[in-house]
Amino acid sequence: MREDGQKAVTHYRRLKYNDKYSLLEIKLETGRTHQIRVHFSYIGHPLAGDELYGGECEDIKRQALHCGRLEFNQPVTGIPISVCSDFPDDIKNLI
Repeated sequence: MREDGQKAVTHYRRLKYNDKYSLLEIKLETGRTHQIRVHFSYIGHPLAGDELYGGECEDIKRQALHCGRLEFNQPVTGIPISVCSDFPDDIKNLI
């Protein structure tokens, strides 16, 4: 932890796992730069493919991080918007 760091809150739950990787659902209370990557590296579970924070790159050539659902209120109308996206093949291959 850095003394000059700002508060960051990450909630997660494990949905699936195999002998090497876990699939997590992550919900952010805050939105700090690299928040997910920093938090999981700090607890000893860096993202696969994340060289900067200690993740192994043998099974994927990028950070194994994917936004499956994004929800927000449209800034002008306030209407809730929800966007979903399926996993890319390289992440499907991990799990």
